[in-house]
Amino acid sequence: MKVLIAGATGAIGRPLVQHLRANQHEVFALTRSPESASTPNAIGAEVILADVLDGPAVKAALGRIRPDAVINELTSLPRHYTRAEMKAAAARDRRVRLEGNANLLASLRDAGVRRYLLQSAAFWYAPGVGLADETVPFISTGSPAVEASVGTYQELEARASAAAGIELVALRYGFFYGPSTWYTREGDLVIRCGNDRFRLSVRARASTISCISTMRPQRPLPHWRAPPGAYSIVDGNPSPQHVWLTAFARAAGAPPPPRVSEEEALRTLGQDAVYYATKLRGASNDKARREFDFRPRPLEWILVGTDEPTS
Repeated sequence: MKVLIAGATGAIGRPLVQHLRANQHEVFALTRSPESASTPNAIGAEVILADVLDGPAVKAALGRIRPDAVINELTSLPRHYTRAEMKAAAARDRRVRLEGNANLLASLRDAGVRRYLLQSAAFWYAPGVGLADETVPFISTGSPAVEASVGTYQELEARASAAAGIELVALRYGFFYGPSTWYTREGDLVIRCGNDRFRLSVRARASTISCISTMRPQRPLPHWRAPPGAYSIVDGNPSPQHVWLTAFARAAGAPPPPRVSEEEALRTLGQDAVYYATKLRGASNDKARREFDFRPRPLEWILVGTDEPTS
C-alpha cells in the first residue's frame, strides 16, 4: 500500500513511518524544504518536496504518487513549552493545520485517494460525568485560547467530514509524553519543574492519555480496517493533574509542585492554565478497542529506551 504522510518529521510521524515500513508499506513524506528532508530519508520514507500551504504543489505531488491513503499529522508547534513561545506559534500552527488540511482534501479525489487519517484531539470533550466517548461534543465555552484551539479541531473535522467520496478516520489523540515531546526526562517541562514553575490548583482533575499506536510489525495496521469515523486514541485511565505532574516532577528529580487555590492560580497563571488543570475531561478508548483492537502501551515502555512517544 502507498501511504503519504504530511507531518512525517514530528514525534508521531517518525515512529509512524517506521511501523508502516515494517509492515511492508511504501511510505512517502511530504516535506516543505530540503533542509528538513534528512529525517524522513533516515527512517525509510521517500521524500516529496512540497509545501502544504501551496495548494497546486500539493495537488501535483499527490497526482504523481497516487497514494492509497493520506495521513495528516501536520502541526507547527514550538520547540519549548513556554507561554511566550506557544503564543508566538499559535497563528502559524493554526494556519498549517487548517490550510494544510484544506489543500490535502482538495487533492484527494483527483489522486484516487479514498482513506484520509486526520490528527484531532480527545481532550476537548464537553465537561460531564465519567469518560467521554466519541458522541460527546467538543466544549462550547472556555478561556479564549482554549476556545480558539477547540475551534481549530472542529473546523478540521468538519471540513474533512464534508469531503465527498473520502473515508475519514479522525484520530483524536491525547497529550503525548516521551521522546521528542515536551514531557521527557531531557525535555523543557523537566527544566520548568526543576525551576519550580508549575503550580497545582487544589481542584485539579486534568487527564493524561495514551500511546499513539498499537501497531506491531507482524500484524496488519488497525487503521486500515477501522470503519470511518472518530476514535479517541487514549489510555482510558486518566489521572488528575496533581497525580501525574507530581509523578513527572519526581521522575525528573524536581521538587513536588506547590498546590494553590484556584483563585491564586487565576491571578498568577491565567485562565488557560486553570482550565487545563480543572476542566479537561478524560476520554474512553472503548470504540478503538472494539473496532481495531487498540491496546495502549503502558508508561513502562518509555522507561526502557523506546523511541516512541506515548500520550
